[in-house]
Amino acid sequence: MHRLTPFAMPVVLPWTILGLYLAVAILAPYIAPADPLAATGAPLSPLFGSSGILGTDGFGRDVASRLIWGLRPMLAVSFGAVFLATLAGGAYGLVAGGIGGRTDWLMMSVVDVMMSIPLILAAILVMAALGGSVINLIISVGISQIPVFARLARALASVEARKEYVLAARAVGLSRFHVLVREILPNIVRPLLVQAGSVVATAGLTAAALSYLGLGVRPPAPDIGYMVKEGQELIFIAPGQTLLPGLVLGVFALTAALCGETIGQERRR
Repeated sequence: MHRLTPFAMPVVLPWTILGLYLAVAILAPYIAPADPLAATGAPLSPLFGSSGILGTDGFGRDVASRLIWGLRPMLAVSFGAVFLATLAGGAYGLVAGGIGGRTDWLMMSVVDVMMSIPLILAAILVMAALGGSVINLIISVGISQIPVFARLARALASVEARKEYVLAARAVGLSRFHVLVREILPNIVRPLLVQAGSVVATAGLTAAALSYLGLGVRPPAPDIGYMVKEGQELIFIAPGQTLLPGLVLGVFALTAALCGETIGQERRR
């Protein structure tokens, strides 16, 4: 029987919290105490009052229900954007590093241009062009993260491309596609997954920032980032309106970052 060591407890804790976030988001229709779009009481009802355990917002909507439903777009964008960035950036970097030469130089020049644009600015530009929705948030945040994975995949693929097993595969006449997909790709997947784990928190914060700026999910649909913005206007009257969604976002970002770190620690062992 394995016992949890003092080191193991911090490893288990963030994964447990992340699992709770996912469970709450999935079970939102069944555990939310009220309709997140409907007024259920007087505006700005206090915490633990008759209108709900976390009170109501400025429109009389149940805050607990809006937080629960707001987890769905936040998690969908966080994981969806990272999946998109890992897939697209990984493939791009694999081709650049695996082929090398002028192709590598040209492809990475494009990445360098993308890297010169601040991440949040790139996401804002894409969202301004596409409009506000969960799908568009995934696309915009994912595109902004592609250079991170492209550079990592390119560096890894360049190293693998010079190893004997790849040179042998090319010497026997295997196609370039075969060498990239069957020989190099399996050896760079794990580091890319480690990187993906560490970027989830960044993606979530970027999505929240876009929603805060009014470029995310369209109100009145519940969204954690936009709830922070709505509550900010009431910070001196009802501080919980901005502190509660801010706490939910902060705990998620910290938890996701710690989960990514545990993946990296496991890889280094």
